[in-house]
Amino acid sequence: MYLYGMKPEKKQLIIDSFNRSPMLKVLNVSLLEVETDFVSMKLPKQEFMTRKAGMFNGAMMASLVDVSSGYAAVSHFEEDCYVVTVELKINYLRPAIGDFLISKSHVVKGGRVSVIRTEVYAQNEGNESQTHVATSLVTMMKTK
Repeated sequence: MYLYGMKPEKKQLIIDSFNRSPMLKVLNVSLLEVETDFVSMKLPKQEFMTRKAGMFNGAMMASLVDVSSGYAAVSHFEEDCYVVTVELKINYLRPAIGDFLISKSHVVKGGRVSVIRTEVYAQNEGNESQTHVATSLVTMMKTK
């Protein structure tokens, strides 16, 4: 069954799952928005995440895309479920220079096999302006 307006219980399931993740705690990722078919996250820069020139490493961006896309896929369903990544394609558009990254994940097609488009933006503290640094298409499969 699919959601047409997220129930508070489903939103809480996603938030609780997010808060239990040891990896997301280490990376200091925060959940900005959770809606049906949409999730947004913020990843603040830490020294180990950057290249010598100061931009975010591509691996950090890909990790953010993977996690954000997974939660967006889960948000599509009313019931509690689990998804795994089948394919992740990312295009790095320009150097990710900023204090943090913002992901915006939209479900393009939901179902047992879901397709999610995730855009990544770099932003500086105190500045509303965002720079589009990566775009991706991710395929997720519902396993439970």
